[in-house]
Amino acid sequence: MDKGSGVGVLDKAASVLNALESGPMTLAALVAATGLARPTAHRLAVALEHHRLVSRDISGRFVLGPRCGELAAAAGEDRLVAVAGPVLTALQEQTGESTQVYRRQGDNRVCVAAVERAVGLRDSIPVGTALSMAAGSAAQVLLAWEEPERMHKGLRGAKFTAPNLAAVRRRGWAASVGEREAGVASVSAPVRGPGAKVVAAVSISGPIERLTRQPGRLHAPALLAAAARLSEALTRPS
Repeated sequence: MDKGSGVGVLDKAASVLNALESGPMTLAALVAATGLARPTAHRLAVALEHHRLVSRDISGRFVLGPRCGELAAAAGEDRLVAVAGPVLTALQEQTGESTQVYRRQGDNRVCVAAVERAVGLRDSIPVGTALSMAAGSAAQVLLAWEEPERMHKGLRGAKFTAPNLAAVRRRGWAASVGEREAGVASVSAPVRGPGAKVVAAVSISGPIERLTRQPGRLHAPALLAAAARLSEALTRPS
């Protein structure tokens, strides 16, 4: 039997999160599952909601919040970086263009892996580069599957719109032409972790002269195959 950590409030908060792992719960169900007093269970659930570790469904029941998924995704970052290299290299060789993997960090997207075109004009994004979430196909992908409230917040000041993101969800990839930088086009697809949550975006980028103004027509099939390989690697049992 777990005797706890000795830090009472932390143990109680953990008991709330552990209980919600089984699914949505009313306050009464949460009290029954945790053994906490009703006022204590409510106070902790609301405090965890403030930190996005707990949320509520359309019926008002408590559920695990989006921050739990973000932390889980961050915990898997090393695995993503480890598996990204070979996939990006193969994608670069197949398309002849620079390839990247981005993760969202706060209001930015950060390049966590990249393979550049060896010669000629290319779009160079060094690993560690932080780019805005307001422009670019990778930003569209990372925002398109967010919870509605966070998505609408992210659209403020963005160079794309809610209908653009709806189209991204419908076809499974995003494209941008001169959106992040003049003369540069890109196409991106979602990488999914456990529970099919979008945890990253894999991208192909280069000059518009080569990618054209419809880069998805050229590279979406190869990109989607690469995204599928990355997603499979992240969800495969260790």
